[in-house]
Amino acid sequence: MHSQMDMIRCAIVRGGTSKGIFIMENELPDNPEDRDRVLLSVFGSPDIRQIDGLGGADVLTSKLAIIAPCHTGEADVDYTFGQVSIEKAFIDYGGNCGNISSAVGGFAIDMGIVRAVEPVTTVRIRLTNTNRILTASVPVIGGKAAVEGDYHIDGVPGTGAKITLDWSETAGGITGNLLPTGKEQDIISAGGRNYRVSVVDAGNIVVFVHAGEFGLRGTETPGQIESDSERMHLIERIRGEVCTKIGLAKQWEDAQKVTPFQPFFAIVSEAQSHECFNGKMIGEEESHMTSRIVFMGHMHKAYPVTGTVATAAAARIPGSVVYNLLPHAAHEEPVLKIAHPSGIIEVESRASMQDGIVRVEKIGIYRTARMIMDGYVYVRKVSNMSRKSSRQSIFPL
Repeated sequence: MHSQMDMIRCAIVRGGTSKGIFIMENELPDNPEDRDRVLLSVFGSPDIRQIDGLGGADVLTSKLAIIAPCHTGEADVDYTFGQVSIEKAFIDYGGNCGNISSAVGGFAIDMGIVRAVEPVTTVRIRLTNTNRILTASVPVIGGKAAVEGDYHIDGVPGTGAKITLDWSETAGGITGNLLPTGKEQDIISAGGRNYRVSVVDAGNIVVFVHAGEFGLRGTETPGQIESDSERMHLIERIRGEVCTKIGLAKQWEDAQKVTPFQPFFAIVSEAQSHECFNGKMIGEEESHMTSRIVFMGHMHKAYPVTGTVATAAAARIPGSVVYNLLPHAAHEEPVLKIAHPSGIIEVESRASMQDGIVRVEKIGIYRTARMIMDGYVYVRKVSNMSRKSSRQSIFPL
């Protein structure tokens, strides 16, 4: 059987509330089409169960990280993110995943790409999807990324070592502007009425709409929101119209095919007391706002880090949908607390106004991460497959 298959070294790694397949660039074919064919086989896509691969049949576990020493020299490591479609033979490289990003620094240390420095190693990560730099501060013990610690994030059982991510250099990474439309708010027409939105590019592009625009409280569970097919279609219509406005698609109907991963779509509302879908109770005073995010046509069960980055930036933009719903005290506090379907995520957020333009100065997020498995995955052979470099893997044995 092995003579009919290729062995590719990879790792399964949890980063924050997501899980992904990490593969060194030199393990993959040079040709992009062959590369994606191999990667789809690794994940078992397209198949809603991903039964013939390593994917977990969930958008939060069908994530890819391609890793290499930084080719440009401006950082320590190159990281290319891919959102692997479950239903289609398609990998979206159009944006970033912050949760998976949180595992890149530790992975680079464990693989020997970055020299371990105790007690904390600073890793500069080039996000190749957007050519922006992310800085990770990774706790280190015994020459390896630390795993054990007392930091807890909602959506992940137990605790782990606290990783700090500074996203301040990523604003405008996809469109070139923090506000891709040039406005704090825009009016989007869809389904026979108008919707007030804010579009922010920081970490990823996110479209923000108040829950009241859809007749929602904003505390609904992912299942409750996703079960209404008409509402989900309307959300995709608004997202598609935004894509045409900022040049990501020619017609709104094309967005689902050409850019399914981003923009994310955030349904935001004021801080409220409510029960999360996992049973966790959140009091009104525990957060500054409430949010639910749609991506890849599904409701996120927690809150994506790049969505958090954009939310934190939006919170510092006077006149944005997010800024307007926040209590006055939240504008003065350095840490923004966002309630999401699994709990609360905190983010440091600081910006200033320069010549009438908002400048993001710091967006700091805390995560935990760990390697789950390191080994070989078997995929069907691709004819004449040539890799980026020699066959020898950079993975330590």
